[in-house]
Amino acid sequence: MRTRVLRHADYRRMRWKNGGGWTTELAAFPADAQTFDWRVSIAEIESDGAFSPFPGCDRHIALLEGIGMELRFAGGESVRLDRRLRFVPFAGETETFGKLISGPVRDFNVITRRDACHAEVLHRPLVGPMVFLPDAATWFVFLASGSASVKSGSAAQSIEAGESVLLQPDPAGDRVVVDGGGEVIIARFVAPADHGGER
Repeated sequence: MRTRVLRHADYRRMRWKNGGGWTTELAAFPADAQTFDWRVSIAEIESDGAFSPFPGCDRHIALLEGIGMELRFAGGESVRLDRRLRFVPFAGETETFGKLISGPVRDFNVITRRDACHAEVLHRPLVGPMVFLPDAATWFVFLASGSASVKSGSAAQSIEAGESVLLQPDPAGDRVVVDGGGEVIIARFVAPADHGGER
């Protein structure tokens, strides 16, 4: 697998047009493209407001820091993001309004273009080694807390909380071992056909 460690300096932080918060893009594919197949980001939400629409996309969102937020969907449905790193999936074209429960929050977001890929998003404790074997998937690993080492072949790098690892398919690549203590968010991106055509 091709391994890239992403530091804070590699992320891209952008102010929202409506002034209600910030988005820090951790990674996207294709990189620097106007239309991405997938994107991983952290949002800093400072006030109540409508979510930007993403037609044709699927979203996963979870509370990272703060008391929480209520997502209000068109049609009257709502869900509370008040448990840290419990992911909620919803369609990107759904009209969505975010109502802060008590003060600003930071949330973790994964967006995929439905006709290009599917994402499985997990929150897991990191207790010792976690092994990633070469396959057709792209993996994104975010260290939500703690510290870890990333080993591929004879190369090893250390990462701290808030840093990430991007693992991309490479038939000639080595397995990758993330070893340490803390907690991780893992997003696995596959083509729709590899997911059995589910939505």
